[in-house]
Amino acid sequence: MRFTVLAATLTVTTAQFVNATAPNVILIFADDLGYGDVGCFDKHCPFRTPRIDRMAAEGAMLTSFYVPTPYCAPSRATILTGRYPFRHTVVRNPAPDVGESNFGLPRSEVTIAEILKSRGYATAAYGKWHLGHKAQWLPRTQGFDEYLGILYSNDMFPVQLVHNEQVVEYPVVQGSLTQRYTQKAVEFVRAHKDKPFFLYLPHAMPHKPLAVSDDFYTPQTRDNLYADVIAELDANVGSILDELSDLGIEQHTLVIFTSDNGPWFGGSAGGLRGMKARTWEGGLRVPMIARMPGTIAAGLTSDEPAATIDVLPTVCKLTNASVPADRVIDGHNILPLLQDPAAKTPHDAVFGMQGDNLATIRSGRWKLHVRSPGAPLFSSLSPQERMNYVDPRGPDGVTLLAPFEQANLTQHPGLISGDIPKAMMLFDLHTDRGEQIDVAGQHRDVVKRLKARFDTILAQVPSFPAPPSDYLFDAPPRGTTRTLMRLIGGELRYDRLPASQRYLMQRTP
Repeated sequence: MRFTVLAATLTVTTAQFVNATAPNVILIFADDLGYGDVGCFDKHCPFRTPRIDRMAAEGAMLTSFYVPTPYCAPSRATILTGRYPFRHTVVRNPAPDVGESNFGLPRSEVTIAEILKSRGYATAAYGKWHLGHKAQWLPRTQGFDEYLGILYSNDMFPVQLVHNEQVVEYPVVQGSLTQRYTQKAVEFVRAHKDKPFFLYLPHAMPHKPLAVSDDFYTPQTRDNLYADVIAELDANVGSILDELSDLGIEQHTLVIFTSDNGPWFGGSAGGLRGMKARTWEGGLRVPMIARMPGTIAAGLTSDEPAATIDVLPTVCKLTNASVPADRVIDGHNILPLLQDPAAKTPHDAVFGMQGDNLATIRSGRWKLHVRSPGAPLFSSLSPQERMNYVDPRGPDGVTLLAPFEQANLTQHPGLISGDIPKAMMLFDLHTDRGEQIDVAGQHRDVVKRLKARFDTILAQVPSFPAPPSDYLFDAPPRGTTRTLMRLIGGELRYDRLPASQRYLMQRTP
């Protein structure tokens, strides 16, 4: 009996020792933050980001870092699973106000939170989820102990703040979100300073509608709300880094800062072509900074291609956790890139998707657009129409509470010049980062090689039938946009409409 008790005591003591010495991980995931929205990534950056710039000086910057799609949900599933969207199956954005409610990140997928939770980590997510807003896909089904945030984009009706599985605020004063998420993050870090934790902080900003607290709003420059939003986001990143320093755990904590895709109107793609929703570099290339004093090299900059698929295997390597062996993990451990300026990328190619279609391949200096990257968004509108465009998901003063002075469609964030978009365009990103000159005709051997590699992955992409729709209105005429459903908030239901919209309800024959 004494031997059994002693063995049990030793087991517990060993587990406590392993847990106590395991490194912490904080993953800060901005929403629609452009490559040129951060000063250290673009010398012509129109915004001031002193704390994020300092984070880069104290850590490592990856300047050719990619997301798998130029929009929200698929990118979020990828950074948590290490898998391309065609593997984790989230290839479209959930959106309750257009009836896109019957899909999410499958329970069978394994997230960073689940891996670390199984090793004794405390886990939390504060911010935008966007991986399914019905019960079977909520954050605590994917390894998070606690959640606070909006379950989809902050411009989708109904915008409601959810704690775990309960709505706690509706409507939401969006100017408070950056500070509230940061405060929850700081409280979580304090509470778990003596044991390992994983904190996922997917901020709402600078996704539209832009919103900022009173401390950062500058009424004298009402035409540049975007700058205020970036200033607040920057300061709040600094608050978390300061807390780690004050608690004496900064050398024990990996902090990653990146974005889910390129910028929307009003932001900056930093001299890259395109923006969010397009597979140009401006939609797929994002800032990436990693900081862990003593482990990550200070002041390191690498232009080797890497991607959000690499975050999970890198975290696993750092924490001595096992990468899931029962599925394809597309990412690789990129700690060498963060520690040695001479290290080379582990990728022979990085791929980009547009919806459920494989679209691009980046290999070395080359990028091939197998599918056309498309014309600039809203290019069919005249300059006057773009200036006067009214966003159907804009602030309304009733259910969507944010400043009215939002960026307009004339404030395109990336280059719109260059050769006319078409399929099979090839660009040399070492000499033409802005994707201006298609050199496919001069490098047919490169096109052939990249297309063969692309086709190998394409053969692994299944078809994705549209999930059942919860759209409650009569179908619009062909070629017209669906009317947004202004769903009533206050609880996790997506089948209630205000009286003013009930006349649009689907009618049975």
